[in-house]
Amino acid sequence: MNPDAWRRIAAWLVDWLCFLAWLGLVAAVGIPLYLAGVTGDGSVVTMNVVSALVTAVPLTTFLAVLEAGPRQASIGKRVAGLRVVGARDGRRLSFGAALVRNALKVAVPWTIGHAAAIGLVVSPTVGPGLVALTAAAYVLPIAYVVTLFAGAGRTPYDRAAGARVVRS
Repeated sequence: MNPDAWRRIAAWLVDWLCFLAWLGLVAAVGIPLYLAGVTGDGSVVTMNVVSALVTAVPLTTFLAVLEAGPRQASIGKRVAGLRVVGARDGRRLSFGAALVRNALKVAVPWTIGHAAAIGLVVSPTVGPGLVALTAAAYVLPIAYVVTLFAGAGRTPYDRAAGARVVRS
């Protein structure tokens, strides 16, 4: 079992508190625009693209910049005494590797969850595609948490990026 699994979860919760500040700003701008009738073409595709561009993309990029930066850690990881390093050499991740890591950790599950939520709200019927999307929105994050506690505690997104999380 990974001794730092709970530390990583605590770091993620701190990062989510930071995300809430961004989401509050997005809501403060987006809700009045929506209420004023500025909704684009109103299609599900447009809603999903706009959602990804104002939430998942900036948050993923923010985390990648921090993890590829001199401190090699998000705000939550700094608080928890952790940093992200290359799995083979223990050196700082490149921005590209940090972006892959955070795209798989944040953007993919976030976008799947938003697509499922939007689909459930606007779809007159719930078909098998929407059921599969909703299931994926739950299964993916659960699988990530489970892998924190298994073996060396390297999640699929750590492995894909050639990264590992270590104590500072």
